[in-house]
Amino acid sequence: MQAVVADKAYDTNAIVEGLTHQGVEVVIPPKTNRLDQRTYDKNLYADRNKIERFFNQLKINRRVATRYDKTATSFLAFVHLACALIWLR
Repeated sequence: MQAVVADKAYDTNAIVEGLTHQGVEVVIPPKTNRLDQRTYDKNLYADRNKIERFFNQLKINRRVATRYDKTATSFLAFVHLACALIWLR
């Protein structure tokens, strides 16, 4: 099953109902002022935070953030290198 993981800014009835109608699991925490508080998978939402922090660490490298490389192959090679360096920390 597919899932859409997003933050509270995307907690609208139109988005939630549209995704549910398509058969997608919605992992969006409800806003505090919502009358009907629905449940969501907190573990999957926590994994979203880990992935977002990883991409922020990756973008610290100016070469990745601004795409200095001219070819897609050399850009991907540097992304792999940067990921390996982050993993080794």
